[in-house]
Amino acid sequence: MRTFTEIVIKIIQSIPRGKVATYGQIASLAGSPRAARQVVRILHTSSSKEKLPWQRVINSQGKIALGGAGYEQQKSLLLKEGVRFGRDDEIDLEKYLWSPRRSRRR
Repeated sequence: MRTFTEIVIKIIQSIPRGKVATYGQIASLAGSPRAARQVVRILHTSSSKEKLPWQRVINSQGKIALGGAGYEQQKSLLLKEGVRFGRDDEIDLEKYLWSPRRSRRR
């Protein structure tokens, strides 16, 4: 049986270019809908090592959760992928939210 961390990493690796997913969405797909903060921890500790497309993960309000230089870097990477930002730098989740074809199982 795979661990929560392994499942989360696989899900994040599956997010296609030009789409985004929320921390909560990833947690839910991994089988723990209340574990959004764990997804943040996994991104923080595994993004470089696992070469995760970390820029594609945002908060449930359609915004980048990072501040400072991290915010600018994430926004720049998303813009290069074709993700556009609206008023107050919100991402239109109806347009850009990733919708996997089938749910993930452990």
